[in-house]
Amino acid sequence: MLGGKFVSRLDLYIFRQLAAALVAVTLGLTALIWLTQSLRFVKLVVDHGLSFGVFLELTALLVPSFVAVVLPITTFVVIQFIYQRLAGDRELTVMRAAGRSDFALARPALVLALLATLAGYALNLWVVPASFRGFQDFQWEIRNRIAAFLLQDGVFTQISPGLTVYIRSRSPNGVLHGILINDARDKAAETTVLAREGRLIDGPHGPEVLLLDGSRQQIDARSGRLDLLTFQRNVLDLSDNGQSSAARLPNMAEVSLHTLLHPPSFVAKADRPRWVAEAAKRLTSPLSTLAYAAIALLSVLTGTFRRHGSLLRPLAAVGAVVVLVAVELGVGDLAARSNGLLGLVWAEAIVPAVVALGLLLGPELWRGRRGRVAGKHGAAGGAVAP
Repeated sequence: MLGGKFVSRLDLYIFRQLAAALVAVTLGLTALIWLTQSLRFVKLVVDHGLSFGVFLELTALLVPSFVAVVLPITTFVVIQFIYQRLAGDRELTVMRAAGRSDFALARPALVLALLATLAGYALNLWVVPASFRGFQDFQWEIRNRIAAFLLQDGVFTQISPGLTVYIRSRSPNGVLHGILINDARDKAAETTVLAREGRLIDGPHGPEVLLLDGSRQQIDARSGRLDLLTFQRNVLDLSDNGQSSAARLPNMAEVSLHTLLHPPSFVAKADRPRWVAEAAKRLTSPLSTLAYAAIALLSVLTGTFRRHGSLLRPLAAVGAVVVLVAVELGVGDLAARSNGLLGLVWAEAIVPAVVALGLLLGPELWRGRRGRVAGKHGAAGGAVAP
């Protein structure tokens, strides 16, 4: 009973350190990646005159994808660091002297790696696709609907690429005065529209502006002359390429696993292997967490003990993980070109984990098996002894 409690306390002691470090390192690295990647959307928000809250809401939808990417790496880093510290403080030596085997010492890290693997599957199969879908919908909303209703007086507002709107003033009843619109969405037919007044309306494909008493100016591409057309009433579509929300085609990052395995009709035949390869990636990438964790444990728990430590084994572990990451990227690219190579994706995910776990736990299991066999022979010999 005392031994069981002692083992449980040691397990909890190591696991608490691992879990706390994993949460801290994952959050820190995710925040760093979010900071660098979110800068890409500053221009989108600033150009459309949106608030900082909208910027945070938009970029926060990318956070689950960052966590899914860094979780295997941070698991490796945390296990390597915590066990290296335990070894440096001679705590592993004391635990071994108390009768702890390598498997018992590795057990908290393996439990943590298993939980991280399950979290990776939850992220890859449900959370990340849903967050990407929300991100794409929100970004489309900004480009096609929200921005059009945030026009500011006396400010040139870029509604979408190639479409800029200026209004002199806005009445309390919503009437726009002094409207200038530069429409360069069609590079071959760039036009400038002037109108005395107008009003924003919600059309079938997004926001539209009803223009009154204005003119439309366009340079004739053949003659180079200015064509001028006056009108009493005109409606101009302000949506991005006139696409409605229903017409926005999803990409493979935001669809379910079933959709990836059975690509819809709008996916070109040449792109279908990429969708199937993405499904395989979602199913295999969390398994790399187990491989990385086993490699970290191998570098710390095996080999000869050195009083002042050694950099050789940690560097070898880091090198092995770097090689596995490079192989994963290369194999994924090959499988995206030809689905006949999908077996390599599964092999790259499973084989390193099996080999690393075998090298870590195999010797102890083999010694235990030999001990049991020797014990049976000894008992049999004692039974026949005179």
